[in-house]
Amino acid sequence: MLLQIPPGTLLNELREHVPLVHCITNYVAMNIAANVLLAVGASPAMVHAEEETAEFAKIAGALTINIGTLSSGWLRGMEAAAIAARQSGKPWVLDPVAHYATSFRRAAADRLIELGPTIVRGNASEIIALAGGAYRGKGVDSGDGVEHAEYSARLLADRHGAIVAVTGAVDFITDGKRAVRVEGGSALMPQVTALGCSLTCLVGAFAAARPDAPFDATVAALATFAVAGELAASRSEGPGSFSWRFLDALATVDGPCLDHSAKVAVA
Repeated sequence: MLLQIPPGTLLNELREHVPLVHCITNYVAMNIAANVLLAVGASPAMVHAEEETAEFAKIAGALTINIGTLSSGWLRGMEAAAIAARQSGKPWVLDPVAHYATSFRRAAADRLIELGPTIVRGNASEIIALAGGAYRGKGVDSGDGVEHAEYSARLLADRHGAIVAVTGAVDFITDGKRAVRVEGGSALMPQVTALGCSLTCLVGAFAAARPDAPFDATVAALATFAVAGELAASRSEGPGSFSWRFLDALATVDGPCLDHSAKVAVA
């Protein structure tokens, strides 16, 4: 069976439970990520201080870690939160933003992935590099197509026992055994700052709603994002109007609409 739980069912469950999502994300992404979670029906918390991340991770439904604007203090907070989440049986999501760019970032990503993320989400270049392959990324932008990262995603999933999601024009999700592709979205999405980072937080929200089904939760999050992107683009004049219309679309997409419109196929 492709999915055990339809994306629309997961969206309805998320809205019923309003999960608290602990987001350690970058400065650029905090506002849009919080708004994305609020629009879909979750409760965001942007807690990154090393003095409190471990304690907070234990009470949240899920943790998301994004290394976009990394510092030593933030990294210590990330590590403490990841350890606490794992010890508490809470799902956590790693977004290794441009981890290949500097030695500090590479070491941080290596340390974090060894702490056992439930889900890893990144662009194609980030996933290829994380698996040890040759990549063409530049800064936070991917220089590789999603299709070129599929082997690396499967390798990472097997190596770390994680769900791996490669996002781009057509998303690819695998747990090392199953794999699906999710189509949709809009070409305007990369023109809005930090939408990809906010997607990581959305994955965390769906994982918090169903921690027993992280693969299905990841697919549902990506499908929700894609459907909302298509709806917003159909009414937008450019990236400015797309930004707020996207939030409106996230808030208005319901379970039946998602199941009808989601383009999910076996990879």
